[in-house]
Amino acid sequence: MTLLDGPRLAPRSGAAARSLVVFLHGYGADGNDLIDIGRHWQGLLPDAAFVSPHAPEPCAGAPFGRQWFPLTFRVPHERWRGVQAAMPVLNAFLDAELERLGLPPEALALVGFSQGTMMALHAGLRRPQPAAIIGYSGLLVTPEDQEPAAMQAEVTARPPVLLVHGDEDQVIPPEALMFSVQGLAALGVPVEFHMSRGVGHGIDGDGLRLGGEFLARHLPHAAARP
Repeated sequence: MTLLDGPRLAPRSGAAARSLVVFLHGYGADGNDLIDIGRHWQGLLPDAAFVSPHAPEPCAGAPFGRQWFPLTFRVPHERWRGVQAAMPVLNAFLDAELERLGLPPEALALVGFSQGTMMALHAGLRRPQPAAIIGYSGLLVTPEDQEPAAMQAEVTARPPVLLVHGDEDQVIPPEALMFSVQGLAALGVPVEFHMSRGVGHGIDGDGLRLGGEFLARHLPHAAARP
């Protein structure tokens, strides 16, 4: 099995980590793309460790980037097959990081962007209960021609989820936000959402602020010390 690695940030407090935030980057990027969000959130989450692994495969559409799975839009069920194929290597990495830090499964938060959001939702809902999931500019992947409720039997965790999407996104249409919100609700997953006005396929300041505040509410021992 491919071993993942990527940039890490130790807790700003200098103490042992009490939670782990894992960033999952988008198609054609790598772990360096999101790790700066961890630096932005360290004031809110002083006891959190952060890691942003590089996805397991070279990206055909971006020679210097990585992908969690191929995207050609020519193969039926491509996204569904992709998230299923990539989940074991991601889960192995998450388990190893939690073990390395001596943390339980419920101390984990997953933060995805675009294709990374697809992975965060797919894996996070099928792990032992994580603390939280945040998805930026992404999508809940479902089997082709099936409603999200069809996945009910395989969903083993229902952590709080925050979804953020730009209303001018031309990569993953803004309509994906409500599809995902409604799909998660049908699965019994508590979900909050925010549409970022005037934002394309990216994360603006409001999205960053909302994400940090969401994790501060849900991660164990996350509140900043006085």
